[in-house]
Amino acid sequence: MSHLFQNCKLTSYYKHLLETLGNDHPLCRTVLPINDRAPLSGELADPLGEEKHRVCPGLIHTYPDKVLLLATLKCAVYCQYCTRGRLVGPGFQTFENSEDHDDVLSNEWKLSDNVFQTLENLKGVRDVLISGGDPLTLPDAELDAVFSKVRKISHIRTVRLGSKVPAVMPERITPKLAGLLTEHRIWLQLHFIHPAELTEEVGLALDTLAEAGVPMVAQTVLLKGINDDADTLTELFYGLLENRVKPYYLFQCDPVLGSSSFRTPVQKGLDLMQELQGRGSGLALPNFCIDAPGGGGKIVLHPGTVLQRKKDSIVLTNYQGKEYLYPDNL
Repeated sequence: MSHLFQNCKLTSYYKHLLETLGNDHPLCRTVLPINDRAPLSGELADPLGEEKHRVCPGLIHTYPDKVLLLATLKCAVYCQYCTRGRLVGPGFQTFENSEDHDDVLSNEWKLSDNVFQTLENLKGVRDVLISGGDPLTLPDAELDAVFSKVRKISHIRTVRLGSKVPAVMPERITPKLAGLLTEHRIWLQLHFIHPAELTEEVGLALDTLAEAGVPMVAQTVLLKGINDDADTLTELFYGLLENRVKPYYLFQCDPVLGSSSFRTPVQKGLDLMQELQGRGSGLALPNFCIDAPGGGGKIVLHPGTVLQRKKDSIVLTNYQGKEYLYPDNL
């Protein structure tokens, strides 16, 4: 079966896992190139409006008190539903007019001092999410340098790091790395989408982090035919809790170009959350969330929410009272 993944950018560990699970396993769909990525109405190359909130290359300022810092554009595994595929995924460059994006980051991207100088000047920012790409693909020394520069900024109170590395390259999680994260008081936001990812090797990696005192939460993207049933999600969320990782968000899949094969109707997510409430501990329940297209930020939806519609879209109202449309035309 190895030929199935020959055009995929995978770690050796994750490739072996997928081959062991078999090519009919739903996880395989998340990494296999999609031949037909014809976009539907409402799908966007930059669904979260990050480019219009980019204050300098590598720094996205969507919320008043939070910023997104892109430490690298390299990932250990390239997911086919990636929100930031316009920047990080091989063959995913989708901007039609490159002149409008002459400083769009490349895969050789290196953070400049301008990022930290700009962050120093954003006095209202208290929270930094270090993401990419996947920051844990960087060497320890580079991570230490980034953490140190952020921590020197007096108004920054919380530093988070988003990563899928523990799920796809657990051997990267060493006591040294765990100690580094603890030293800089980093919160980990991990990306898990299926209980099959919670292997013995991953459990050992998460134990290393937990025993070092690294706080961990998990984000899961709701994906059609992959994890969009209550049994799968229940097993995943309880499995995360057993590994001392708090399920944090269940995300509606972002309407990135060519993502229709992964997206579920919004009502599906609400129905699943209703069912999960009766099947599990409150500690195992994440928030069901849509990241509003165009940069409106995260909007949490609760079971029983009456969805407002405008043609083929859901009307969302963010924390500022502004309305955004999420395409719900599946």
